[in-house]
Amino acid sequence: PNKTTYESVTVFCPSERAELVDLLTTEDILLDLTQPLYLNFTHEAIVNRFEKHYEAHDKITGDVYVCDNPPQDDSTDGLPPDVELVRLQPEHMKAVHDLYPASDIECREVFEKLVAELPAYGIFVEGQLAAWMVQSYYGAMFSMQTRPEFRRKGYGIYLARRLTKEVAARGYKPFVVIRPENDASRSLYTKLGFEKRFRTVRAVLRPR
Repeated sequence: PNKTTYESVTVFCPSERAELVDLLTTEDILLDLTQPLYLNFTHEAIVNRFEKHYEAHDKITGDVYVCDNPPQDDSTDGLPPDVELVRLQPEHMKAVHDLYPASDIECREVFEKLVAELPAYGIFVEGQLAAWMVQSYYGAMFSMQTRPEFRRKGYGIYLARRLTKEVAARGYKPFVVIRPENDASRSLYTKLGFEKRFRTVRAVLRPR
């Protein structure tokens, strides 16, 4: 955002040692303390520590839920005959991108690259994409979307169960980020054994 080459940095800090964040704010070698910081879903304790020196704007919170014991049963026997659970391919991505709520900031090519390497599944009703879910490049299972006319039919549990099992089989720890007000997602994932671990915050931090 500041048009500076190599301005993106990654800092690892144990959440139980959030006071170590002060090492960043007491020198100006790694960070330019006169410029805003753009944090993407960072542990709440770390963000709170940063707020001693910065003022947070546009805060969005998300709770991280993790599944330690993925479901073994991913049967689709309960789906009607005209409904299929299908592994998505790059050629499906136009329909997926049309459903994606942030399609204005994520191009279709991003999804095509994701599904070429990572698992993604869709529910098709009479050949039409009704719902989908993918594994993101950073490991999370994200952005389950369902067309309005196909909601409340129970398709989400089939998608989440299949993807959770496959993500675990590939050696990843299945996790999702759920907005606190999203009761439907929380209910779905807790049925699959996901448990809340911590809260994250996405925000723009501006110097005080």
